[in-house]
Amino acid sequence: MLLVMTGITGVLYPFAITVIANTLFVHQSRGSVLTEGSHSIGSELIGQAFTDPAYFWSRPSATGPVPYNAAASSGSNLGPSNPALQTAIHERVQKLKDAGGSQTIRIPVDLVTASGSGLDPHISPAAADYQILRIAQKRGVSEADVKQLVTKYTEGRQLGLLGEPRVNVLRLNVALDHAFPLKKARATE
Repeated sequence: MLLVMTGITGVLYPFAITVIANTLFVHQSRGSVLTEGSHSIGSELIGQAFTDPAYFWSRPSATGPVPYNAAASSGSNLGPSNPALQTAIHERVQKLKDAGGSQTIRIPVDLVTASGSGLDPHISPAAADYQILRIAQKRGVSEADVKQLVTKYTEGRQLGLLGEPRVNVLRLNVALDHAFPLKKARATE
């Protein structure tokens, strides 16, 4: 019985699921990787470290030794009263202010706090809206044009009721480059 169950659950079942996934869900089973021509840009499922002010920035990552490290997925585990968290939030707020845009609205919490996994590829629509002015100024386009792009790439709740609306930062930045290319090449790290 042990050999039969090992064969069924350890060989046949994984093989069947792999075949089904590779047949019906090709993009997802290969990591949901976005490509431009023949080179990979990144996965829609893992956040990216955008630092150039001409791009939308992702939610901060608490993974180490580098941000968005899938091998070290974790939160910071810092409580709200921890001085290290307060310092990190203050630094992130200052970085957003230094990047430009002259915003008068409050900074959304997901732009200054890391997610539980440290790999979150999405930001809230409010976090995207906060960055519109800066990006419009850096790219020399109207805020309305950038807002229209954000609206187009805002994903609704799953099945109409699960989760919150969200914006995939990588997909939005790729669309941003296509819609409003930068005059010169810029590094996105």
